[in-house]
Amino acid sequence: MKSIDVLVKEHEEISKLLDRLEVECIKILEGSSIDYPFFEASIEFIRDYADKVHHKKEEDILFKYMVEELGGAAQKLIQHGMLVEHQLGRHYITELEKHLNEYESNGDVHDRLQIISYTMAYVNILRMHIEKENSVVYPFGENNLACGTKELIEEETKERLSEDEKISERKEELLKIIFK
Repeated sequence: MKSIDVLVKEHEEISKLLDRLEVECIKILEGSSIDYPFFEASIEFIRDYADKVHHKKEEDILFKYMVEELGGAAQKLIQHGMLVEHQLGRHYITELEKHLNEYESNGDVHDRLQIISYTMAYVNILRMHIEKENSVVYPFGENNLACGTKELIEEETKERLSEDEKISERKEELLKIIFK
């Protein structure tokens, strides 16, 4: 399925960000100051690309059809696994942003610690999550969904990809800040 290939390619882009986030946390541990533009760009990229673009393709298209068509096993895998992890990731980013703002205004070492903690919590859960989706969830859907359902997924993904083009310029701007 071409839509699965799109999702895997998006995972590769997100994984590069995860590696970069980890590098930045190591720099902080070694005494570097907080790179606010980097973190602000990373948070925006995560929210607008990893979440609104990538996760929405999964949640609104692939996962929806898997739960509808494949029943109990898919429902447990998606609703009690993948969607919970999406929500945890969103929570970690909200907390990261909160502590980033608090550290910028008061310089409390507690907030510095939380910046590292929530960043790495996000990095670690997303790495595990991506591995599960690539090796278990996507193949499960690809191997078990009916051909007609796969065609619907392909059509809906194609439509979504044209919508995704609207944010491509901003995405590239953010990546220049993140990978400077």
